[in-house]
Amino acid sequence: MDYMTIIMLVVMLVVFYFMLIRPENKRKKAEAKMRSELAVGDEIITIGGIVGTICAVKENTVVIETGADRVRVEFTKNAIASKGSPSSENAGN
Repeated sequence: MDYMTIIMLVVMLVVFYFMLIRPENKRKKAEAKMRSELAVGDEIITIGGIVGTICAVKENTVVIETGADRVRVEFTKNAIASKGSPSSENAGN
C-alpha cells in the first residue's frame, strides 16, 4: 500500500470516531447522569411512553404515579427515557 491509502484510511477512522462513536458516548453519559439525579416530584417519561411523577426513588428502581386515578407503578431506572413533561419535550421541535 502506498502512503496515500494509509492516510485516507486513518482520516476515515478519525471521521468515523468523531461522527458516530463520540456523540453516542456523550449521549450515554448524559442519560446516566439524568437517571442518577432523579428525585421525588420529577415528571418523567418511560421508554414505553408512560408519563408520570416520581413518588419514590430506590437504588435501582423508581415508583411513579400516573394520571388522575393515582396508579403507582415501579420501573427500573433504565426504563426512564427522559425527565420533564411531554410538552417540554416537544417545545424544542
